[in-house]
Amino acid sequence: MVSTPNPTDLHVGERTRLRRQELGMTQTELGRALGLTLQQIQKYERGINRVSSSRLYDLSRALHVSVSYFFEGLPDARTTPTDSRLDADSDGQSDSAEARELVRAYYGITDPNLRFQVWQLAKALAPSA
Repeated sequence: MVSTPNPTDLHVGERTRLRRQELGMTQTELGRALGLTLQQIQKYERGINRVSSSRLYDLSRALHVSVSYFFEGLPDARTTPTDSRLDADSDGQSDSAEARELVRAYYGITDPNLRFQVWQLAKALAPSA
């Protein structure tokens, strides 16, 4: 029987992948930094294998972030009306496709300095960032 990954494990894996890509690091390079195989990094990033607390600490050091970084944006069980508005636009359509397209475009910027400037601009324009 194949079990479904836990949503928190999926989120931590996604944050791991996102940060690794932000740094321009390959899965192999991250694995080497942690003494792990490429396959283990893939399993962590897909949420297939759960990241232990000690491994999460090691990940945070290798990726130059705090441990709390991996939990940022994790859906909270106590959803407020404001939170639910973030899930859909005025037509009730999910913004996830737009967000994915934006992320793809962002990672398509090959110049790291320009990509950083785009990131700073987005942070400056977002009222809650």
